[in-house]
Order: sequence, then structure tokens, then C-alpha cells
Amino acid sequence: AKFIAEAANMTVAGWEKPAYLPKPTEPVFEDVEAVPLFRSPLTEYLAERGIPYAIASRHCCRLNYGVRGKRYFAVGFLNMAGGYEVRSRFFKGCIPPKDVSLARTKEIPADECLVFEGFMDFLSAVTLGVTGNADCLVLNSVANVEKAAELLDGYGRIGCFLDRDEAGRRTLAALVGRYGERVTDRSSLYDGCKDLNEYLQQTTKKQKNNHLKIEEQ
Repeated sequence: AKFIAEAANMTVAGWEKPAYLPKPTEPVFEDVEAVPLFRSPLTEYLAERGIPYAIASRHCCRLNYGVRGKRYFAVGFLNMAGGYEVRSRFFKGCIPPKDVSLARTKEIPADECLVFEGFMDFLSAVTLGVTGNADCLVLNSVANVEKAAELLDGYGRIGCFLDRDEAGRRTLAALVGRYGERVTDRSSLYDGCKDLNEYLQQTTKKQKNNHLKIEEQ
């Protein structure tokens, strides 16, 4: 528009150079402290998402940390590089470095590994009792699928509990492309839901409603 106006010897009202907008950055975490996850508003938040305290306390910790001089706390889930996935009612993020998380049932790798996109889905699978004796790999981001491949090479069977969206389908396709028939799509368990945690929440709600009906009778 500016070029045309100058060529035609015209003026364009309100012309100004767009302001530079810096990309948002992750907050800088200060004085991070990982402590056991005792009963608190954090475990109440997890319970609302269908995760019981016994399972949450076994796989997660409480993170106390500062951002710009203010103190916060959240649920922490450790990854293999020493970073944490961070969750609370009010925040979803990561204390770097970002990496996958691997939960093994024994010291020796199992024959099967189950793959989850986020740790809430992993905790949901444990709650639902669908993990069996398999090892569990949490991507913590679909961008980590290449890192996951290094760990999945040694497994004879790979079960995928990925989100039922475009990103989940792309991740499943990438794993099938690498491992072929060793990969099984387990998402039919939560057909009609976006992910396994949503399915768990619906299941938990139905169970509570059934209990209430029985008590009323």
C-alpha cells in the first residue's frame, strides 16, 4: 500500500510501521524444590481428574518454585533428563530440560511398552488398571517422538494410548512407519473422548452417580 501511494504521489493516512511483538517465553523458574506429594489442594485437583491419591503420590511430587520473586506450587512429573512436567489448576508447563519419561515395572525391560502423550493419561491408565506388566513411556510432547524411538527399539510390542486428534494420529503414523505390526492402537478404549483422562473422568462420574442411585434406593 505504501509503494502504490508513493508511485501515485498520494498520502496514506495512518501508515505506520508494525510494532515488533516478541514471542512469549516460558517463565524462569527459581529455587525449584521437589518434595513428596502429600494431601493438599494439588491432590484434590488430581482427584477431580479421576486420579486417586495413592497413585498420584507414587508417580508424582510437589514442586515448590519461584517466578519473578513470587512463590508457587504444582504437581511435578519427572522426565529422563531431570526436568519436570508441571501441572496445577492454573498452570501447565515444563521445568526444562524437556524429555520423555519412562516407568518400568522391573529392572529388566518388559516385552511390551505402552506409549502416552502426557502424564495425566499415564496416571489414568494406572488408575483404570490397563497397564498390566508393561513398561510405560510418556512423551510429554508429541515433538519428543524421535527421542522415544531410541527407547522403543528394544520392545516387541508397543501399545499406543494417544490423543484422538490430528497430532495423536500423526504420532501414531510415525510409530507405525518405524515399527510396523509391533504397534497397536489402543485408543478404541476411549472412543468418543479426546483422550484417556477424559474417559476416566466420565467413567468416574458414572460410577459416582450409580452409587448415589443405589444409596437412594
